[in-house]
Formats: sequence, structure tokens, C-alpha cells
Amino acid sequence: MAQDPPAQDQMHYEAMAQEALRGVVKAALKRAAAPEGLPGAHHFYITFKTEAPGVSGPNDLLSKYPDEMTIVLQHQYWDLAPGETFFSVTLKFGGQPKRVSVPYAAVTRFYDPSVQFLLQFEAPAAAAALPAAAAEPPPTPTEPADPNAPNVVSLDTFRKK
Repeated sequence: MAQDPPAQDQMHYEAMAQEALRGVVKAALKRAAAPEGLPGAHHFYITFKTEAPGVSGPNDLLSKYPDEMTIVLQHQYWDLAPGETFFSVTLKFGGQPKRVSVPYAAVTRFYDPSVQFLLQFEAPAAAAALPAAAAEPPPTPTEPADPNAPNVVSLDTFRKK
């Protein structure tokens, strides 16, 4: 008896799950932008693709990071403005205030080390369109040696093989 081929995902569940998890980033940034600021010891490391569509900032800054850049929102950030599709923030680089705007779709990592919370996202469509030879293979998941190490939520865990 022949087995039916797997059905094609015409609902695009993977994309919907990515979008939902990016909503966590947006909600966290909205809380950080509130007058009270970040509660307790919370702070964020946000990594994004600098060449992704919609990323903007001073050329001298973005040119230093031609692929990815990580910003830290902890003590010294100003004018955090989380919108529906992107956020903007002013940070100091080399002692000079500089404003960057980042679409949520460009974010590849969101980490709050105070509670060991980490989200990783697939690269934006522009980066995903690279030839297979230029793309890096995904990291192999390993068990954290330290029980207090961050737990990474990867969508690969939920994919059918």
C-alpha cells in the first residue's frame, strides 16, 4: 500500500509562528518604552540583520556591521518607540547619540539575560534568499552544560521531519 505524500502547508504555519513570536519582542519593547522603563534587572540584547529591508541608521555605524548588529537596551537608551512593524531607539556609540530603526522582521535574536529568556528567528527573506553555498548551516542543538544557561526556543523542534 503506497503512502500519500505529505500535504503542502498552504496555511504557512511556520511564518505565522515566527510572526507570533516577534509579537513577544514588540510587547517587551512596549513595556520598556512605558514611563516606568524596564522593571527590575530586565534588559535586552537585540540582534538584527543590518542589510534587511527597512533597517536605518547612520551609515558610519551600520557599515561597521555589514551582516548583523546587536544592541543593548539597559541603562542608556532614549526615545524608544516601538511601532507596529518596527522600533526606533537612540543609543550612544562611541559617546555619540545615534538613532536606529529596525523592523521586527529583521530581528534574529532577542535575549533578556536577567531571566535567561531567548528567542531566535529565521533570517529575513532577503538574507534567506542567498545561495545555499553562502548560507551557514543551522547550529546543532546541544544540551546546556549549565542548568542556568538560557533555554533556546527553536521552531525546528516542532517541525515534522
